[in-house]
Amino acid sequence: MNTESLKENIRRELPALLREDASLRTFILELVSQDFPRREETNDRFYQMLGELRRDREEQTRKWEDNNRKWEDNNRKWEDNNRQVQQDREEQTRKWEENNRQSQQDREEQTRKWEENNRQSQQDREEQTRKWEENNRQSQQDREEQTRKWEESKVEQNQKWEETNQRFDALHQEIMAQASKVDRSIGALGSRWGIQSEKAFRDALAAILEKSFGVQVINVNEYDDVGEVFGRPDQVELDVIIKNGLLIICELKSSFGKADMYIFERKVRFYEKRHQQQANRLIAISPMIDARARRVGDQLGIEMYGDSLDVPQ
Repeated sequence: MNTESLKENIRRELPALLREDASLRTFILELVSQDFPRREETNDRFYQMLGELRRDREEQTRKWEDNNRKWEDNNRKWEDNNRQVQQDREEQTRKWEENNRQSQQDREEQTRKWEENNRQSQQDREEQTRKWEENNRQSQQDREEQTRKWEESKVEQNQKWEETNQRFDALHQEIMAQASKVDRSIGALGSRWGIQSEKAFRDALAAILEKSFGVQVINVNEYDDVGEVFGRPDQVELDVIIKNGLLIICELKSSFGKADMYIFERKVRFYEKRHQQQANRLIAISPMIDARARRVGDQLGIEMYGDSLDVPQ
């Protein structure tokens, strides 16, 4: 019998033999106990594994419950946060809508004001244009009226100048007849020895100016009722020279002191204010001008000459 046949017979006969023969069964158990554990050992190991599995399951259950509690806690927090975010979003939406409504109202109000201001500006521009055109027409009429009056005044003034020239021609001839007998230094002689009065000195120099330079000398004598010149109301006398449309105010005196120079300047300002005309030149003529008076004259812009023939044309 070969090995395979023997194995087959053992497989077939062994279960019945083990049931019937206790000694054989014991022998077989002892024989295989070296390679396979006994039931007691297997049971102990099995229960040990069950205990470990139970402990593992309990640990896993605990961890799962902890994780579940954490999850529930996180879920609760998430829901709270979600509710808070929802509330914040709703609040932001409400504020945005409120601000939007307010902005819309502001825009509408600004648009209304802008349109109102635009209409008002348009009305103002139209009113200003109307006033400007009206003022322009009025100014044109005023200019035409002023031109007409100026032309009439010019003609009238020319007539008066002609009449004045004719009246002074005879006077000039008489003065020149007298001046021809008087030396150019008559002022100095009159100042030193009293040969002539100050009026004679003024008249003589005026005659020399008119004869030598072809100018017109007019003696102005006006009343200063306010007292601008002398500090109290008094007569103000000046010699006004007209040459080629220029206004020259001249003071002819036998001598000039510091106070005389200040008085002369105040006379000129009085004349300019009274006649609304600016003097082109201020001239002081005298053979005797004090050094202090010369300093004052330089400060006031007054030309000073010791002889009428020294005056530049």
